Amino acid sequence: MSERIEMRSALRAKAKALEDSFFAKENERLLVKMREQAVREEKKKEFREVLNIENEEVLDALVELAVEPETLVAFTLVPLVEVAWADGEIQKREREAIIKAAVERGVEDGSPTCTLLRNWLETPPDPKLLETWRGYIEELAESLGENLRAELKSSVMGRARAVAEAAGGFLGVGSISAAEKKKLDELEWAFG
Repeated sequence: MSERIEMRSALRAKAKALEDSFFAKENERLLVKMREQAVREEKKKEFREVLNIENEEVLDALVELAVEPETLVAFTLVPLVEVAWADGEIQKREREAIIKAAVERGVEDGSPTCTLLRNWLETPPDPKLLETWRGYIEELAESLGENLRAELKSSVMGRARAVAEAAGGFLGVGSISAAEKKKLDELEWAFG
C-alpha cells in the first residue's frame, strides 16, 4: 500500500510539473503576444500622428508592411519640399508651412530629420530623392489597395497643396504657380 501511495504521490508530482510547464509555456506565449500587440499599437499611434489618418485598415496595413514611422516622416516631407522648390525658390510662408508640418509630425528641433529638412530648405534636394519617393509610394500604394491608397493620397497631397498655397497670390490669397501645379500633378500621379 505504501508503494501505491508513493506511486500516486510521484504521479501527482509529475502531473503538477507537467501542468506548471504547460502554463509557463502558455504564459510566455501570451506575454510575447501581448508585447507584439503593444509594439503594433505604438506603431499605429505613431502613424496616426505622422499621417493624420485614423483608418484602422490603413494603419494595420502599414504595420503589416513593416513600414517604419521614421520612413513615413521622410515620406510625408518629400512632397512638401518638392512643391516648395517647384518654382526654383522657397518662399518664407512655404518654409514656415513645411516646418509647421514637420513639427506636427513629431520632428524635433536638432534631430537628424530636422537637420536634413533644414538642408532641403536651403538647397534643393538631389532629383534622385524624388525618384526614390515615387518608387516607394508606388510600391506602398499598390500594397494598400484602392480605398486605403485614396486615403493616404488625400492626406499627403492635402499637405503638399497647403505648401503650394502658402506663398499665396495677390495679397496672400491662395494661388498656386504653374510650376507648383505641375509638381502637384507629378506627385499625385505616383499614387496611381
